[in-house]
Amino acid sequence: MITELGHVALILAFLVAIIQMIVPMIGAYKRWPGWMAVAEPAATAQFLLVAASFAALTYAFVVSDFSLRLVFLNSHSAKPMIYKISGVWGNHEGSMLLWVLILALFGAMAAWFGGNLPPTLRARVLAVQAAVAVSFFAFILFTSNPFLRLGVPPFDGQGLNPLLQDPGLAFHPPFLYLGYVGLSICFSFAVAALIEGRVDAAWARWVRPWTLAAWVFLTIGIALGSWWAYYELGWGGFWFWDPVENASFMPWLFSAALLHSAIVVEKREALKSWTVLLAILAFGFSLIGTFIVRSGLLTSVHAFANDPERGVFILMILLFFTGGALTLYAARAQVMEAKGVFGLVSRESGLVINNILLAVSSFVVFIGTIWPLVAEMFLDRKLSVGPPFFNLAFTPFMVALALILPIGAMLSWKRAKVGRVLRQLAPAFALALALMGLVWTMQTGKSIMGPIGVFLGTWLVAGAVVDLLSRTGKTRDFSRLFRLPRSEWGKAVAHGGLGITMLGIAGLMAWEQEDIRVVQLNEPWDVGRYEFTLQDVQRVRGPNFTSVQGQVAVRENGKAVTVLYPEKRNYPVSKMPTTEAAIDYRFLRDVYVVIGDPQADGGWVVRIYIKPLANWIWAGCILMAIGGILSLSDRRYRVAAGAKKSTRMQGVAAE
Repeated sequence: MITELGHVALILAFLVAIIQMIVPMIGAYKRWPGWMAVAEPAATAQFLLVAASFAALTYAFVVSDFSLRLVFLNSHSAKPMIYKISGVWGNHEGSMLLWVLILALFGAMAAWFGGNLPPTLRARVLAVQAAVAVSFFAFILFTSNPFLRLGVPPFDGQGLNPLLQDPGLAFHPPFLYLGYVGLSICFSFAVAALIEGRVDAAWARWVRPWTLAAWVFLTIGIALGSWWAYYELGWGGFWFWDPVENASFMPWLFSAALLHSAIVVEKREALKSWTVLLAILAFGFSLIGTFIVRSGLLTSVHAFANDPERGVFILMILLFFTGGALTLYAARAQVMEAKGVFGLVSRESGLVINNILLAVSSFVVFIGTIWPLVAEMFLDRKLSVGPPFFNLAFTPFMVALALILPIGAMLSWKRAKVGRVLRQLAPAFALALALMGLVWTMQTGKSIMGPIGVFLGTWLVAGAVVDLLSRTGKTRDFSRLFRLPRSEWGKAVAHGGLGITMLGIAGLMAWEQEDIRVVQLNEPWDVGRYEFTLQDVQRVRGPNFTSVQGQVAVRENGKAVTVLYPEKRNYPVSKMPTTEAAIDYRFLRDVYVVIGDPQADGGWVVRIYIKPLANWIWAGCILMAIGGILSLSDRRYRVAAGAKKSTRMQGVAAE
């Protein structure tokens, strides 16, 4: 009965979204206040109905209602509760229901907190958001219904994919979707502004918080996915340039560019057309990511579905909204005339260069991701584009971005003197150069990637510190730091976090040590400065799996460091093995141990990695997210400060 109510609630949400799409848009065109006022209650009702539908599906997973086809395919009675709940979105149909739940949530939040918007703009934003929701409601109800019943309910289910039975993957999709789908509201603001014929500083102040929130969620989601791949898949890497990894990374790059571009619109009323275009492309690439994950055209360990019918439906959604928005963008170019002017050397110019680097690097990732498909369709050739291409093509843009970021962040608006900024940054540059030289002299026969990465990471971190110190004045009045807007602290923390991540990536890729061998019990072997001993191998039983668990003692210079317990698990229901790496996390390095298959001579295959600075990758991501949260907590970016009364008066006058 509850699942039927969930299905009905989903259908009702679809109907409410249709009303929200049509009525407020007509009301905004005709300047009818009553029709425009329909948008807010409709957005709230739509969210509550989808939330009820999602709650009903969650209930079915929690109580193991195997009469529901989706529960049968993705759950099992012996599964721990956390994975029963995460099983709701660990599949195509449930994840799409989560998608529309978040889509409706952002629409409802725009209604709840958009009281300072002009009535016509608010109505159009909510109508465009509802139009996106309508397309995905139709997609779910007609091709991916999560509430389908089985004629004869089975005794038990088939279980969730074992790779997804992990805490990291339980939280990774919700955060990622909050970022993916959060960009929809930026898209709605952009399209509504084009229809309205209004793109100005106030519009940028309204868009920035939504962009910042989406970017923060995307950062957290990508970091969680990278960390999961690192410790769960057993191959020791944090990023493989997988198509689905790229699908989340491209919107992240575009949203970062949009965030910085909106600053210029807000401060100087320049780059209007570029900012609107970025808002369209950011969500457009989110839709491209959805298409990649669910069409089956590109294979990935993360892919949800490979049904061509679903892929065609999503492609139609992508073409309609992205193509329609770009057509509208071209038709309304005259409303985006820039008012502010700025010199060649200015913060505006620095942000333009920043945006170009981010956007071009995203297109490089897109080309590398989609090129195998293009080659197969049009050239009849099977090609594989892997990490070597991406590392070679993508890295130069990130190096250039890291070089200019500290300088651009300290330049003055409109016109700046670059010599003054370079003098302020001279200590940061000297420190980065010294550390690069130190690392270069200490390493022998290694890649230059490590020293360059140390230089860039140190340059970013030290540059962020210098930027903050420059606010203390010539007298170095440090009390000024506590009076700085939170957005300034957020900028410094986020830029420093990017530097920490670059340090971690460079250290891991340049100085990692790897050892694979067959070992016997209680026979020690050395990897680098560490000594390893496989002391025992046992068979253990988990709640829904059996496991072969090794016991590996780790010593350094004769002193015991830790004992690690790598596992190789087998899930009887799904008949699928997984590798559980054992990792000793330390500040400057990780010791990473994987146990493999037994050998005929009684030995075991064991893989060892020594990973310098590995944790710095995710520590930097955490700092970037904290920086975004700090900026988001700044009142100037949570509300359209200074525009409340004026915009409301303008809206009333327009009526």
